[in-house]
Amino acid sequence: MKKAKKFIVQGTVQGVFFRQFVKEHADKLGLRGYVRNLENGNCEVVAEGEYDNIERLLGYLKKGTDHSQIRNVLEEEKKWSGDFKDFRIIRF
Repeated sequence: MKKAKKFIVQGTVQGVFFRQFVKEHADKLGLRGYVRNLENGNCEVVAEGEYDNIERLLGYLKKGTDHSQIRNVLEEEKKWSGDFKDFRIIRF
């Protein structure tokens, strides 16, 4: 089943290779979308793909990298757009 979700990852997630970590896992799971840093220090992740794979990605987001410290992961259901061709890291 195709799904789309947006996640806001709160904690120490900038400067610890978190976006690359997310991209690697999203690519392995066949997800499309993006990850980007937010000005408030959080990371935003938008993912489209199979429901089970989005839930697997959520598990990775909650775990984080060795150097990140995840305080919370907010999630929001999104409408499937099908606009993404791959999973990208968006830089400021």
